[in-house]
Amino acid sequence: MLLRPELHGTRGAVSSTHWLASAAGSAMFDEGGNAFDAAAAAAFVVQVVEPHLNGPGGDVPILLHDARHGDVRVICGQGPMPRAATIEHFRGLGLRAVPGSGLLAACVPGAVGAWLTLLRDHGRLPLATVLAPAVHYAERGYPLLPKAAAMIEAMAPLFRTEWRESGRTYLRADGSAPAPGERVRNPALAGTYRRLVAAAAGAGPAAGADAALRAFHEGFVAEAVDAYTERAEMVDATGRCHRGLLRGADLADWRPGVEDPVSLEYRGHLVHKPGPWSQGPVFLQQLALLEGFDLAGAGFGSADHLHTVTEAAKLAFADREAWYGDPRHTEVPLDGLLSPEYAARRRALIGPRASDTLRPGSPEGRTPRLPDLAADPEVRREHGWQEQLADGIPAVALLSQSKGDTCCVTAVDDEGNLVAATPSGGWLKSSPVVPGLGFPLGTRGQMAWLDADHPNALAPGKRPRTTLSPSLVLRDGRPHLAFGTPGGDQQDQWTLHAFLAHVDFGMGPQEAVEARTFHTDHAPSSFTPRVSRARGLTVERGFDAAVLADLRARGHEVREVDAYSLGKVCMAGPRADGGVLAAASPRGGQAYAVAR
Repeated sequence: MLLRPELHGTRGAVSSTHWLASAAGSAMFDEGGNAFDAAAAAAFVVQVVEPHLNGPGGDVPILLHDARHGDVRVICGQGPMPRAATIEHFRGLGLRAVPGSGLLAACVPGAVGAWLTLLRDHGRLPLATVLAPAVHYAERGYPLLPKAAAMIEAMAPLFRTEWRESGRTYLRADGSAPAPGERVRNPALAGTYRRLVAAAAGAGPAAGADAALRAFHEGFVAEAVDAYTERAEMVDATGRCHRGLLRGADLADWRPGVEDPVSLEYRGHLVHKPGPWSQGPVFLQQLALLEGFDLAGAGFGSADHLHTVTEAAKLAFADREAWYGDPRHTEVPLDGLLSPEYAARRRALIGPRASDTLRPGSPEGRTPRLPDLAADPEVRREHGWQEQLADGIPAVALLSQSKGDTCCVTAVDDEGNLVAATPSGGWLKSSPVVPGLGFPLGTRGQMAWLDADHPNALAPGKRPRTTLSPSLVLRDGRPHLAFGTPGGDQQDQWTLHAFLAHVDFGMGPQEAVEARTFHTDHAPSSFTPRVSRARGLTVERGFDAAVLADLRARGHEVREVDAYSLGKVCMAGPRADGGVLAAASPRGGQAYAVAR
């Protein structure tokens, strides 16, 4: 029995990780907007109401299908490392890894530019209309989510004594942390949005979005970032104070790129993902492996189902560790990794026992290079907020059974336009708020290695390989589904399981996003500290006890967590009759879909 209905409409639909964002996005249809306007409006609201998971200083990949052209494109909102970010600089500071918090890990903020690029090239509405809901919630307030309140409470001592601008932004006037559900405001962020709207005033939608993009990357935002990072020295995960490397010139030199996606056909569905500067191709590698198994015959929730999918994930993620990186700076053998011949060789490694070894392959006969995990030691500190800083993922350390970052926005309209995006980064735990802007910078640089010979090595102007990974699927050449989830490294497991539930097990979208799920932590985390559990298998409660006993007998170290606790998969897509549909996971009680 479904916990929520699958929503159907005739004009458009939005599914996102916050109900206010979905409502704001769906309101764009009444203004005459399309799915691209709706997705952008929802995303800007998400920056306001989920500040513990993303912000304007963060990043986003956007996958889109434009019905006018019939093609799928990727807007890369993952900014690169600053021009001053060199391995030598970090080594000179006595560091063996990029800290997961503070100013050193900041990349060029990419999210705002990516959404403005989407509006410029595909939207219909003026920026003032699209940004109006975000301005409203930042200026007049929104109810604080419980997890955001818990994070602010954990960080409050740091905000009061070190990151004082963060304290002025997130704490009450008396220095205490706001309570869950309390109405909170961010007038500085509202002011930032208003200045972007002012830059766009007097121009048409496309020209206005482009003017706002210049205001962000060359104007007042770049100037504020430059003035701050040039002088500020802030405590970070090392326990010491460091000055950031990002400067205004880095913002001015960069614009979001528009790229071709990477794609693979699976049982009649053409699946599109961002390139290997994300972890997106790992989804496709898993599909290539699973193509050779009869999952439907095994039965949903069977031991064979969970074992096979888990072992395929281990192989695909091992390749991620050895081969993925920014293809503009390193040669990624993507054709080889996705070839049927390579998948067949790798598939033969899936045996009856749980693997406990990270086993990257050798596409095109090349030798894989795994990172040196000893260079990124697990650090645990006594002091409360130092413990939080040492953990680079946006969860309250030791309090969250399911760590995960990121937000999700999906949208569809009756014209066949389709969007999926996973905004992330720039969360309130990552870095101090930039004075005058109302938001912190991101820390995506923590995902790069200080190993010059690794594909994901840190370098000036290079994108760190991110975990962000939305999906867009065509069937019979037509748009079918757009989806994504929060979850850091687990994104391409939880969304894969929902997709398999739909394709292999015949579930509808809402049933698929509600289906019991699981994941392996076999590969090292992309966030500091880079922990892993070689044979670990985390499952939601509800799987048959005999199935779990079978998995343990195969060597899996099974850990049960609460039911409906892993991920928040959001889906949207067209109906065959010309209508639209949307589905949202009930997990976390905050992801909602709206159809019109």
